[in-house]
Amino acid sequence: MLALELTGKERFCVYVDHAHGVDHALCMRVTDALRAYLDNYTVEVSSPGLDRPLRTRAHFERAVGRTVRVKTETGRARGVVVAAGERTVQVENGTGPVDIPYDAIVRANLIDEGTKG
Repeated sequence: MLALELTGKERFCVYVDHAHGVDHALCMRVTDALRAYLDNYTVEVSSPGLDRPLRTRAHFERAVGRTVRVKTETGRARGVVVAAGERTVQVENGTGPVDIPYDAIVRANLIDEGTKG
């Protein structure tokens, strides 16, 4: 599982990821594993898509060279991931590299280069 997001009072979405990609069969296996919740909740199982959430150091390591949007406790940043260190991710925002501590990140996503973000 990559992320769990509450999308309504009785609805949640589970984003799944796999090193070999996400296909319909994997989504169905995850849905089956969540079957007990289907009586009380609407459950959506999905691949992360083009604007995939970044939650862990490993996610940021795979995003090196890609454009990201990061929301922190104190602000926002957008830029290219330069490095993913032990405690911080370094993002080049056009005015120089910025080190962002992982524990300050509220939300982070890849940005599809073909869209505004």
